[in-house]
Amino acid sequence: MNKKQRKWRNRILVALAIFAVIFAAEHLLPLADMLGSEAAAVYLLFALYLVPYLIAGHDVLLRAARNIKNGQVFDENLLMAIATIGAFAMIAFPDAEPSMAEGCAVMLFYQVGELFQSYAVGKSRKSIASMMDIAPDYANIERDGGLVQVDPAEVAIGDVIVVKPGERVPIDGTVIEGASQLDTAALTGESVPRHVEAGMDVISGCVNMTGLLRVRTQKAFGESTVSRILELVENAAEKKARTENFITRFARYYTPTVTGLALLLAIIPPLLGMGAWSDWILRGLTFLVVSCPCALVISVPLSFFGGIGGASKLGVLVKGSNYLEALAKVDTVVFDKTGTLTNGTFNVVAVHTEHDIDPDYLLSYAAHAESYSDHPIALSVKEAYSGTIDQERIHDVREEAGHGVAAVIDEHVVLVGNDKLMNANGMDYHDCELTGTILHVSIDGRYAGHIVIADVVKEDAAEAITRLHAAGVRKTVMLTGDRAEVARAVSKQLGIDEFHAQLLPADKVAQVERLLSEEADGANLAFVGDGINDAPVLTRADVGIAMGAMGSDAAIEAADVVLMDDKPSNISRAIGLARRTMRIVWQNIVFALGVKLAVLVLAAVGIANMWLAVFADVGVAILAILNAMRCMNVKGLRK
Repeated sequence: MNKKQRKWRNRILVALAIFAVIFAAEHLLPLADMLGSEAAAVYLLFALYLVPYLIAGHDVLLRAARNIKNGQVFDENLLMAIATIGAFAMIAFPDAEPSMAEGCAVMLFYQVGELFQSYAVGKSRKSIASMMDIAPDYANIERDGGLVQVDPAEVAIGDVIVVKPGERVPIDGTVIEGASQLDTAALTGESVPRHVEAGMDVISGCVNMTGLLRVRTQKAFGESTVSRILELVENAAEKKARTENFITRFARYYTPTVTGLALLLAIIPPLLGMGAWSDWILRGLTFLVVSCPCALVISVPLSFFGGIGGASKLGVLVKGSNYLEALAKVDTVVFDKTGTLTNGTFNVVAVHTEHDIDPDYLLSYAAHAESYSDHPIALSVKEAYSGTIDQERIHDVREEAGHGVAAVIDEHVVLVGNDKLMNANGMDYHDCELTGTILHVSIDGRYAGHIVIADVVKEDAAEAITRLHAAGVRKTVMLTGDRAEVARAVSKQLGIDEFHAQLLPADKVAQVERLLSEEADGANLAFVGDGINDAPVLTRADVGIAMGAMGSDAAIEAADVVLMDDKPSNISRAIGLARRTMRIVWQNIVFALGVKLAVLVLAAVGIANMWLAVFADVGVAILAILNAMRCMNVKGLRK
């Protein structure tokens, strides 16, 4: 609870204490006898109850007046002001029961409810706002034999920074010296520290736990992981779900409607001679208190915000409540393979050559041809080559998306790629009996052999598919540019329902379009990917899910949901959380409207009094908020 909330709480506690003393005196002491007349007792109580009323509710009255001045007339502040002032004004009707206690109680309990709402909203914000603590305050750079602290934004790409034990990594980079354990819990929710050493990548926002690290930066601070996360967090609240927008529009029309109905209820019946003015005015005021839409306008956004906060505890960033709502309706999940279901860390497992060509000779030409590529397959070829790549030997490099690369090396025309590249160039090639990605190589128009590269399936990939099916996802699909044999093996290993192989980026979009056309009304399709070539598909899917730790910037930018720990098993957890959030949202809507409608009817016929109206407003709001706060609990989803 912050300082402002504590002052607010203390003010309400003082008002409640004064109210309790006055209420006890009214019912325990013979005030009329002591003062000599019933009227004197009523006027005294009017003055006394006015004290806690103004202590607790002066800000509500001021907001109502300010909103009227600014043209924002109909809101809960106006309803409370009219209802409570009207209750005090009932003293003007000699035949009416005094209602000062009820009017004061309505304001007091309304403020108690508002304070509780403020606390609940703050608690849900805390789960997301805590991520703001990952922002580093400085970066250490070595200058003149010492360490100088500079603003992370001043560090250029390629600079070497020093991260001491206990400090946060300020910028994404590669460790060039040192070894340590990194606490990644703030980013991924993973409690087990991650070991890093020279040659390994580190991402900003992690806490260095043990040894000193020297890191060469790979990105500017504004493009680093921590900056992207903060931007996602700050923008999440701006994108409202359809249900949330409906409640906003509903409240916009609901409030003036019930205000008009309350006015008609207070005026029309006595004009028609159906009873005393005081009786019908009190009914109208009670009607106003009951009709206050606090339970809806607070609990529904709070549910979505709590759901987003709960997802962040799982290492899942949801960019807005609209995406959380869409995630709840997912019944088809489409996966990219490399880097999504597999680690994306390819290794050369075999080199098969033709015409008595030396394997190292073939690997040398392949590594030189792939030297300008950052594709995982290219990186594995370069890593497998034991020699040094001489850039001066390489000319006219041309990369063909989904096929491979062509280059001129030492005046030799070299093609390195899949069977599509070989077919396009009229090259005879040989398939391989080994399972893996086959990289064919031709030199000067002759087939020289192929390199077999294998990727490893992620540890929790099979669990992810099992969990999705258990959660009611109707179909799982894998789309890949890899060979059919590799795709079939991975699909069978993981239990995926359907796969499509040897796809170009445009082919993936076409497959997603087809799957979308097969979706039932009200059902959504999610696509999970990590590469630049996945960005168009992520955008086209109903819900795009990107890998945040290894994924490309383009994929993360295009996605609606980001998995910060790259664990596909968290997809089912996110879907489960989204579905639970939507259940809670609709529970609150049905409960709040149901109770309010029932009490509104009772108020209109004169059965409900102000005390019941307080429950229908504040009581329902508090119960709805307590229900909404369940969205932040993710203990059951971590299993």
